[in-house]
Amino acid sequence: MVVVMKKKFGQFFMELCCSYTFVSVIGAVVNMIGGTETNNVNVIMMFVFCTIACIVLNLHKLFDYFSPLFMIVVQYVIATILVFGTAYMFGLISEEPLTRKNWYELFRSFTIPYFIGAGIYYYGIYAEAKVQSHMIKEIQMADEKGKSAG
Repeated sequence: MVVVMKKKFGQFFMELCCSYTFVSVIGAVVNMIGGTETNNVNVIMMFVFCTIACIVLNLHKLFDYFSPLFMIVVQYVIATILVFGTAYMFGLISEEPLTRKNWYELFRSFTIPYFIGAGIYYYGIYAEAKVQSHMIKEIQMADEKGKSAG
């Protein structure tokens, strides 16, 4: 049990690191193209949002009995609520209220990378399931050949 938890945590940590690196590099490129700079608060918020997205995407096992579209929508809603809740709490702590434009930018900045990341994540799951399905068919065919030969 402990080994499985360590493996799951290691996998989650790797996904988090990769997604944060990807988002940070894309953000740096966009800032370079736009001629803008980022600040430490933005960097921390990107990490928090990447963590939320990774946690929510790893909850896909809870939705195995539902359609993939339903699963994606529910996970997105959960992630969005957590992101907006985090931003709201940050606004209270920093004593700077978030403006309407801030909320729009937050929504856009979270939604676009989320769906790109979710697409990559679910494509990986689909590809893995396809490989496993192919392996099962090969095993069944080999088993049938073994039975007919014996």
